[in-house]
Amino acid sequence: MKPLNATTEARVIGKLRRRILPFVMLLYFVSFLDRVNVGFAALGMNRAIGLTSAIFGLGSGLFFVSYFLFEVPSNLILYRVGARLWIARLMLTWGLVSAASAFVTGPHSFYLLRFLLGAAEAGFFPGIILYLSLWFPARHRAFAAAAFLTAAPLSTAIGSPISGAILELHPFAGLSSWQWLYLLEGLPAILLGLLVLRILTDKPTDARWLQPEEREWLIATLDAESTATGHRPHHTAGALAALANPRVLLLACIYLGTSAGLYTLGIWTPLLLHPFGLTPLATGLATGAPALVAILPMILWARHSDRTQERTWHVVLPCLAGCAGFLWSAHTHTLAGILLALTVANLGISAAKGPLWAMPSLFLSGAGAAAGIAAINSIGNLGGFLGPYLIGWFKDRAGSYAGGLYAVAAMLALSAGLMLLLSRQPASPAAARARDTES
Repeated sequence: MKPLNATTEARVIGKLRRRILPFVMLLYFVSFLDRVNVGFAALGMNRAIGLTSAIFGLGSGLFFVSYFLFEVPSNLILYRVGARLWIARLMLTWGLVSAASAFVTGPHSFYLLRFLLGAAEAGFFPGIILYLSLWFPARHRAFAAAAFLTAAPLSTAIGSPISGAILELHPFAGLSSWQWLYLLEGLPAILLGLLVLRILTDKPTDARWLQPEEREWLIATLDAESTATGHRPHHTAGALAALANPRVLLLACIYLGTSAGLYTLGIWTPLLLHPFGLTPLATGLATGAPALVAILPMILWARHSDRTQERTWHVVLPCLAGCAGFLWSAHTHTLAGILLALTVANLGISAAKGPLWAMPSLFLSGAGAAAGIAAINSIGNLGGFLGPYLIGWFKDRAGSYAGGLYAVAAMLALSAGLMLLLSRQPASPAAARARDTES
């Protein structure tokens, strides 16, 4: 590897940020919108097709069950065939399934479409995280991950008012406004799936938009980092070793708490605000405001984590903040109070994501990274099932959201504790090489 050239590095990283990050952010924006727009659709759909809070919570969460089942195989396929082709396939499929959700007629068809949506989208998120690790050197990954992840709060901040506005449409062509919501918000995924084939570049060796010396520096830097992990990048047997790695399992459990919080906010916030008598558009604006506030702190927190190369407390403190936000939201009974509480929860959950997703590539590479990142995301996203389901379960039985909000707060507190435990686990290169030898 050539000696580090700060000018070359700055030029290359600048190009990567401009070429890759805005587009993958747009993809995730649409992905997150299609996952959580069910919360807005529920304002009209639940009554129209007879869904109780518990049924709605279960159906919303079934997305993550199929997501869990298909995540690792999907990411291994992406590793083999390349991000360009596989991400395009994912987006086309989930766009069609999301649009088809407009035609659910009762609990069973609702369950089926949510399950199919999770299967269709499985592999997208970990695929992009893996893709970023193939392009960005380790010292820039928390920022890259955080920039990508800002699409979730952006999707809430921008998509929520759009969803609210669509719900104010009058019935047209025999379809209610909640049905048009699914149709109109499923279409962008289909169009972007076609665009992926033209814009994404699979790997740095194919990057003709980099100068030869820039491409050489980037490839050499990434190869040196991969060698330092002690893994053979193309040894696919390493995928099995990654799945048994205790650090992968701990990160998955940590991510489970943050996912429970994220999807509780994404799916249930419109219904949490519904008792205050807001119009659908006002509900959308109120839902988006806490997420909007979280975006800049999320980026700044990730940059600080990159600059200090500290990850543990950059995950622990936000998880505790998210826990506090959910506890507060369970106790407040005013619109201003719940908006402030949800803002604190959004700040914590969003800030934890960048530093957390910078960690897997520190000890995984190649097929091991593909399998490990997918395992972390698939197991962790079971929190996206547990959080929304518990909110609905407690609401039906106790007549209040408080019990479910307490449960989500407890998951975030557990994530903080597990992060501290993970920081005490050894991660020497020798141990990594030993695991690879065993595989």
